[in-house]
Amino acid sequence: MTVQLPEPAPRHSDEPPPKPRLLHMSPGQSADFGRGTPGAPLPIPLDDPGVSRYAGQITATEDYWRLSNYSLGATYVVENMEGGGEHIKVAPGRIGAPVPFELSRVILPAADGSVGFKVFAPQHAYREPGRAPGAGEPTTTPFSLDPTSKYFLVLLALCEPRLRRPSDAAVPGVGEVVERLRPLPSCAGLTRSAVNYHIDYLVTAKLRLREDPDEPATGGAKRSRLVSLALRFDLVREEHLRLLPPPVRR
Repeated sequence: MTVQLPEPAPRHSDEPPPKPRLLHMSPGQSADFGRGTPGAPLPIPLDDPGVSRYAGQITATEDYWRLSNYSLGATYVVENMEGGGEHIKVAPGRIGAPVPFELSRVILPAADGSVGFKVFAPQHAYREPGRAPGAGEPTTTPFSLDPTSKYFLVLLALCEPRLRRPSDAAVPGVGEVVERLRPLPSCAGLTRSAVNYHIDYLVTAKLRLREDPDEPATGGAKRSRLVSLALRFDLVREEHLRLLPPPVRR
């Protein structure tokens, strides 16, 4: 496991940014983070008066890592840097919270906004492709999506803002989806009614979303539920963004 340590601010604006400082950790090793004490810096220094001297600790394991929060009142956030808005919160006093992300950003509240550091865990291990042991009928794929289809492009356009800015991006409206996809040759004649058709097809046939009696039956609610499901199960990912036209700089 590798930790990218936070870099101190350059003393002069014309100074080139320094090379990242890295802390390499083997399974079983731990490293404390925080402000430290005079003459006794911590392995992961966080130089901010709003951060505890001993704010917490991370521990490497085989293909994941654990985070301990020593603070009495501050919650720490661990973001998945691979997108989708995925994150976990580690409550004050929590010891050894497991973090499943391969690429993570640890964020602590600070006097000047927030501070943090990045953690690169070992690549996760997966079962080899092939049929699982045991006889019987093969398992049906729950969500069968064709990335070359137009309905997939509609779903991707709906998810794009949260893939790029997971924290506070809103789900696009139907008109925004039309404008986003029309530069593609396959979508040059795309209309609002066609986008609504693809959304209904995704809801009823492909992702089979059930009606929520506590949710208003509006187009915005339907789009939001589609986006939440697609991102939760990685049906659309950052790598799919290359299927869209280049974003327009505003």
